[in-house]
Amino acid sequence: MPDNSTEQTKCKIVVDAMGGDFAPQNAVVGAVQAFNQSRDFELYLVGKKSDIISVIKKNNLSFDERFIINAEHIIEMGESPTTAIKLKPDSSIVVGAKLVKEKKADAFVSAGNTGAMMSASTLIIGRIPGVGRPTIGAEIPNVYGTCYLYDVGAGKDAKPIHLLEYAIMGTIYAKEMGGVSNPSIGVLSMGEEEGKGNEVANEAYNLLKNSKLNFIGNVEGRDILTGKVDVVVCDGFVGNILLKFGEAVPKLLKHLLEQTAKKNLIDALKIVLVKSTLKKALKSLDYQEHGGVPLLGVNGISIIGHGSSTPKAITNMVLKAKLMYDKKLVHKIEKSISEYSNKKTDSE
Repeated sequence: MPDNSTEQTKCKIVVDAMGGDFAPQNAVVGAVQAFNQSRDFELYLVGKKSDIISVIKKNNLSFDERFIINAEHIIEMGESPTTAIKLKPDSSIVVGAKLVKEKKADAFVSAGNTGAMMSASTLIIGRIPGVGRPTIGAEIPNVYGTCYLYDVGAGKDAKPIHLLEYAIMGTIYAKEMGGVSNPSIGVLSMGEEEGKGNEVANEAYNLLKNSKLNFIGNVEGRDILTGKVDVVVCDGFVGNILLKFGEAVPKLLKHLLEQTAKKNLIDALKIVLVKSTLKKALKSLDYQEHGGVPLLGVNGISIIGHGSSTPKAITNMVLKAKLMYDKKLVHKIEKSISEYSNKKTDSE
């Protein structure tokens, strides 16, 4: 990496140029586009240098080759995450994670193997002291704005304490990134009444009830969309199923509209007239707009994207990393987790 010790410190973002189904094309183009939009950070591309340079030249991009970090290996989508990390120390994911671990970079962005990215972030970058399990969340649109759902796949078989940690980290994310002044927290359950959940949900309910968070109690799946609550916590197994179900809803709506249009000419004309309006209304459901999801709880910024990420999605992932850095999100999570841990120790 170039020696910038004499320059004013800027946010350093590393992008996995080999990550994703359409890498390095989409990763490189998207990352450079983000850099051109906001040059107030340093961008590093990690991967096969010759392939990265080829994409830069092919797309007539302007990028300083000194900021390309060579990594000869790629962790493919179908590989076992933990095994690949051990067997491919020169892979783009491992090299990128090590740069954050060694404080040579502030953020790492990848649309590569999700499991490998989570493992590298947890095992190499490391967890924030006091965090038992990092979490990834989903920003789900609702009638009033956004509901932040944690966890949606970073782990399964969560313990009650993990749900409390998700709530703490989710509260900070909703405040800093979503602009919610005092986020309300709910435990996803089978009913609103206390005691309606399983053992984990019920114990998490008690932990949250005794915390200083804005806990409103149990919430049901429909409450995520009605805007009743800002942050919902649940086990990653449940959260991931809920997320994947929701991702299919726009496809179903499109299918239903197409089927309706085929049956009746007048309905077809109506659909054509409102097509642009519908597209705007459903924009918030487009993953490209959100880019990727941050893995909260690791001691650095780690953002994981869809394998099919477009250049636009990569651009938004990089800009999200920059915003998280500007908001000092990692420091604020560390401080909040530490404060809770100290209170817990004092009460014991």
